[in-house]
Amino acid sequence: MPSPFSLLFQPLQIGPVTAPNRFYQVPHCNGFGHRMPRGHAATRSVKAEGGWGVVCTEEVEIHHTTDLSPFFEGRLWDDADIPAYALIADSIHKHGSLAGIELTYNSHDASNLYSRASAFGPRSMSVTGGSGFEPGQTRAATKDDLRQVRKWHRNAALRAKTAGFDIIYCYAAHGMTLAFHLLSKHNDRADEYGGSLENRVRFLRELIEDTKDAVGDTCAVALRFAVDELLGDEGMTHDGEAPEIVSMLAELPDLWDVNIAGWYNDSATSRFEKAGFQEKYISFVKRLTTKPVVGVGRYTSPEAMVSAIQRGVMDFIGAARPSIADPFLPNKIKEERIEDIRECIGCNICVTGDTRFVPIRCTQNPTMGEEWRRGWHPEIIAPKKSDKEILIVGAGPAGLEAARAIGQRGYRVILTDAGRDFGGRVIRESSLPGLAEWRRVADWRVTQIEKLPNVFPYLGSPMSAADVLDAGPRDVILATGATWRRDGIGRARQTPITGHNIFTPDDLMNGKLPQGRVVLYDDDHYYMGGVLAELLAQNGCRVTLVTPAATVSAWTEYTLEQSRIYQRLLSLGVTLLPHHVLASSSPEAVTVYHAITSAKMTISADALVLVTERIPNDALYRELLPSLASGKLDSLRLIGDAEAPNIIAQAVFSGHLAAREFDEEVDPDATPFLRERTL
Repeated sequence: MPSPFSLLFQPLQIGPVTAPNRFYQVPHCNGFGHRMPRGHAATRSVKAEGGWGVVCTEEVEIHHTTDLSPFFEGRLWDDADIPAYALIADSIHKHGSLAGIELTYNSHDASNLYSRASAFGPRSMSVTGGSGFEPGQTRAATKDDLRQVRKWHRNAALRAKTAGFDIIYCYAAHGMTLAFHLLSKHNDRADEYGGSLENRVRFLRELIEDTKDAVGDTCAVALRFAVDELLGDEGMTHDGEAPEIVSMLAELPDLWDVNIAGWYNDSATSRFEKAGFQEKYISFVKRLTTKPVVGVGRYTSPEAMVSAIQRGVMDFIGAARPSIADPFLPNKIKEERIEDIRECIGCNICVTGDTRFVPIRCTQNPTMGEEWRRGWHPEIIAPKKSDKEILIVGAGPAGLEAARAIGQRGYRVILTDAGRDFGGRVIRESSLPGLAEWRRVADWRVTQIEKLPNVFPYLGSPMSAADVLDAGPRDVILATGATWRRDGIGRARQTPITGHNIFTPDDLMNGKLPQGRVVLYDDDHYYMGGVLAELLAQNGCRVTLVTPAATVSAWTEYTLEQSRIYQRLLSLGVTLLPHHVLASSSPEAVTVYHAITSAKMTISADALVLVTERIPNDALYRELLPSLASGKLDSLRLIGDAEAPNIIAQAVFSGHLAAREFDEEVDPDATPFLRERTL
C-alpha cells in the first residue's frame, strides 16, 4: 500500500538541478558564520544525512561594505573565503542533497563595525543593523554604486559556484537587504531606481539577471522574497504591491522562496503563531508563476505538509526551526516513524545563537551545534561500556533526557519522580497562556522511554536518601529541579522582603491565583513574568508589571517576541512599569523605587507576585555526598535546574551531557570540546 506521504518524496527540478525530495531547509543563521566553518559544515551535513533534499547556508556577505558584525554570518568577500564554503557544500553533497547559499548585500542593516566602511543605501539613511540604533547613516548609492554592488554580487555568485553550490540566492526579504529596501514605496529616488514600481523593482531584476548570466548554466537561481511586512500601508503587503512584483518577475528566478518580513514575524514563536500561519500571505504566489515555490510555517506534521502541497500553496516544505529540532524529520516520515519526530516547540532558543553571537542551540535537540565540536549525532549515541544500573531521581526535562539517552545506550535505568506526571516544570509551564506546544519536550521523551525495555519509570515515588541507598543502583543522577524564591532576592536586590499575600510562579502554576489588584515583580526578564501577567489579567486581576530592566521581558528581545509581548500585555490592560525595583510590601500596597533616580512610588495592591530567582532543590544531593565519599555509591551527579537553574534548553542539554559522559573518563582540567582556531 503506497505511503500517504509519498508526495513529499517526489523529486522536483529547480532550473538546471533536481531536488531529491520536497524537504527544503531554507537559509537560516546558526551563530557559526565565517569564524567556525567546521562546526557550520557539520550542522548542515547532519540535516542532509537526515533527508533534507535541499540544505542552505545562512546569509552570506558578498563584500566588506555589507559587514553584519557584531553578528557572525557567512562571508564570500574574496577568493580566500571559497575553501570554507567548499567544505560546507561538500558536507551537504556527501549525503545526496543540494546545497544552497544565500548571498546578501544588507544596505542600512549592515553596521560595518568590523570593516568600518560606509554601506550603500537607497539614500543616506540611519543604520539599523547591530543594535538597531547605531549612530550613523549609509552613503546614498549612486547609479555607479549600484552597478558596483551588482558586480560584487556576480563575483560572489561565481565564488559560490566554484565552492560547489547548486542553488544561489538573490535575497530580498526580512526588511534587510538593499534589493528589498529599493522596493519600498518610500523609495523616492529621482533616477530609474526610484518612484514607480517598475523602477523600484529594477535593481532586483538586474541582480537576478546578472546571477543567471554568471552561473545559471549549472546552478539554480532562487529569489527569497518577503510578500508582506505586516505594516499595513506603510510596507509591502500580500494584497498590495507584492503580487505585482511577483507578476513582473514571475518566470525569471528558478525558484521562489517566499515568506513575511521582518524576521520577528517570519519566525514568530508558538506563543503567538501556530503552524502554517504564513499560508494566508504566501498562497497567491503559485498562481502567478510556473516556477517551484518554497514556503515556511513551522510545519512538523506530515499531514499538514502534504496538504500544503496538494492545496497548491507551495511545492517544497521549507523549514528552519523544524530542521533544527529534528534534522532527521524527513527520514522519519519516509520510514513512517511519525511518533519519533522530535517536534519543534517554537520557543526560538535557536534564534538566540545568532542574536547572542554563539553557536546555535535547541530546546528539543541538545546535539544541535555540537556535531563537530563534541562529535554528537542526533540519532546515534555510544553503546554502554558495562552492565551498570543507574537510578535517576526527577523526571523533568533534565531527568527525562538523561533517562532516554542513557537508556538508548543500553544501560538499565530506574527513573523516579515524586509527581503524578512526567515532565516536571515543562508540564506546569505548558499550561500557561501560549505555551501548550512546550509540552512536546516531555511528550517526545516519554514516548521514546516507553520504547526502551531497559528503562523503568515510576511516578508518585518521592525519594529520601535512605530510599536511594535501598534502591540498589550504585550510580545515581539527581534531577530534582528548583523552586521559585518567595523573598524577592534576585539581580536587583540581595536582601529578602517580607509581606502579606506574596505569590510565586510555583503558586500560580499550581492553581493558586491572587485576586484584585496585583503587582507582579519581574526580575527574571525572560518569558515567565509576561506569561504570568497575561494569566492574571485573563483571570480578572488588575495587574501592574514592575521590572528593574529598561524594558518588559527584556531577554525576549533575543527570541524575537518582545514587541508581541508588549502588545499582548497592553491589550489586556496590564500597566507596565520598567526601571523600578521592589522596595517593600504591605497588606494594601507595594513600594518601589526608580532604578536610576531612586525616587519612591507606592502602588495599591492586594497581592504581590515575585518572579525573581530559583533555589536549586539540592538537599538530597547534599545528603548523599557522604555515601559517595564512603563508597556506598560509585557515582553521584546533579543535573538540570537542581545543579544551576536555567532555561529548559539548558536543562535538556545537562541531561544529555550526563548521559554521554556516564561511564566515561572525564578530565575536569581539559576543555571538553574542540575549538576552531586561527593561527
